[in-house]
Amino acid sequence: MASLLNMVQGQPIIEVTLDGIETRKHTRFVDKQLGALKLPVYSGDDDISGVVEVKMNKQKKIEHLGIRIELVGRIEIINDQKQSSDFMSMSRELEPQGILFEDKAYKFQFQKFEKQNESYYGNTVRLRYYLKIYMTRSYGKVQKEVDFAVLIPQPEIEEQPQTSLKLEVGIEECLHIDFEYFKSKYHLRDVVTGKVNFYLVKIKIKYMELAVIRKEQYGQGQQQQTDNETLVKYELMDGCPQKGEVIPIRLYLSGVDVTPSVKNVNGKFSVKYILNLILVDEDDRRYFKQQEITIYRKK
Repeated sequence: MASLLNMVQGQPIIEVTLDGIETRKHTRFVDKQLGALKLPVYSGDDDISGVVEVKMNKQKKIEHLGIRIELVGRIEIINDQKQSSDFMSMSRELEPQGILFEDKAYKFQFQKFEKQNESYYGNTVRLRYYLKIYMTRSYGKVQKEVDFAVLIPQPEIEEQPQTSLKLEVGIEECLHIDFEYFKSKYHLRDVVTGKVNFYLVKIKIKYMELAVIRKEQYGQGQQQQTDNETLVKYELMDGCPQKGEVIPIRLYLSGVDVTPSVKNVNGKFSVKYILNLILVDEDDRRYFKQQEITIYRKK
């Protein structure tokens, strides 16, 4: 009867305030289901702390089986929740089993928590960090989730020597070009530079463009699924080039929604970035060559 009365009167309200939230750096993500997200950023040896408030919501007393807070790192496969799993979980008790008669506030802190993976919100997969606060009651739980972001600089990639990427495209006796990207690794606000050399042109080319493709892969073996998204297309040339012509490449990544490349995160997913050079002739036939690049977060 008491439980039924509580349900009729309404549930308690849980609110969370993070310490230093006004001055902490925030970052934006775009999630196709959740929309635009603006989340506080934690990195390095940052702690996360704050205050949890449980409000009575016009109830005179609330019987409960305990109040806890968890810090969770979770990989979610959006179209297959069976493959989703937590890669980390830390828990603290805020209040043992008992009865609340008034609003109550609880301080919490997770010191230098492990930041194993960077936050990621994609088309088919999410890597989330969040706080989950829940009150267990005899007939269920009242809970609140608060997302935050973990960003991980990658100085080890920045310090590696750069190599250029050279590729050829050829159609016997019709077309022979080579193209070169001057670097193989780029930070998030870098500029992709290179050149395209035309040695033989016997087909009428209408235009040439460069596209950046994000490739998400999840699952293993025969169950692996791939999602390709073209993030941007940039026209390099309009009209047919002459033999011996050299076309420069310059593409600014700062205006493109790129994230660091990741490989086989916890055996769940990978994110790759591909530069796709496309030639289109007057009959709308397309000739293309793809090259994977590494994108990293600069310190």
